[in-house]
Amino acid sequence: MTAARGRDVATADELRSAVSRNSNTIGEIVGTLDSWALSLGSWRVSLWDVLVILAVIVFCLLLGKLGSRWARHLVRRSKRLDSTQELLAEKLLTIAIWALAFFLAVDLLGISLTALAVFSGAFGLAIGFGLQKTIGNLIAGIILLMDKSIKPGDVIAIADQAGQSTFGQIRKIGVRAVSLTTRDQKEYLIPNENLMINQVENWSYSSKNVRVSVPVGVSYQADMELAEKLMLEAAKSCQRVLNSPPPVVWMKAFGDNAVLFAIQCWIQDPEEGVGNVQSAVLKQVWARFKENGIELPYPQRDLHLRSSEELERIIALLGRRRSTE
Repeated sequence: MTAARGRDVATADELRSAVSRNSNTIGEIVGTLDSWALSLGSWRVSLWDVLVILAVIVFCLLLGKLGSRWARHLVRRSKRLDSTQELLAEKLLTIAIWALAFFLAVDLLGISLTALAVFSGAFGLAIGFGLQKTIGNLIAGIILLMDKSIKPGDVIAIADQAGQSTFGQIRKIGVRAVSLTTRDQKEYLIPNENLMINQVENWSYSSKNVRVSVPVGVSYQADMELAEKLMLEAAKSCQRVLNSPPPVVWMKAFGDNAVLFAIQCWIQDPEEGVGNVQSAVLKQVWARFKENGIELPYPQRDLHLRSSEELERIIALLGRRRSTE
């Protein structure tokens, strides 16, 4: 043995001594593994040291995973917390358990806290440059869960890269990003930090009631009072439309070909979609208008022809053809 033994892994030395005292055969095997070593200056690392280090790392990883699962199970059994508080408690307990597993590994491996302080300084510098966004997203996710401004199950509206607005339901708030699923089953992964610094339209922040507007055009020759009555009946007949607040019909404008109305109705399950509600209301409007003779408009244009010599010649030629036929 050399003077470099003081630099070996402390846990490996203690374990080797304990095994040698209890069993000579196993002690000889451990001694053989320890004799296969690599020395670099004052550092000496043997095969036995490597095996012990790997065993400690695997043990601490398993301890962290099992501890995280136990923490999630314990939190979910609690009936005093809502879904947002459960998710926040799970994240905080998971962070604490992995921190304990890390420091346990440091203690078992006998790593000097002075060396660890130097390493933590370099690691902190790396975080400042390379992991700044990751740490920022982690903290943003915890803040979102703490103030409950956005939580799993909420329906929010976002704009994609093309600037088109779409809506979806939040499925999960992860360490780095929020998982948002739209009605066409597209899943957006939005960084937590973006939801903190950008404006977010949350349809279910204080109430899940959402108003749906259904545009309808009616012919100028139709009975407007009857048309409004039928549109109200059509909206009330749809299953997902709420009775309170009740649906209303507004006359919006006089269009080029029709009188423009808007049926305003309320739903409380926007995660089930908005377009299907508009479709259901329009189908009921179509059926009732057809039963009561309310005409739906279609584009109409008046064509004015200016008289000219060429036009008169064309009309005269057409007249001669008809007379000869």
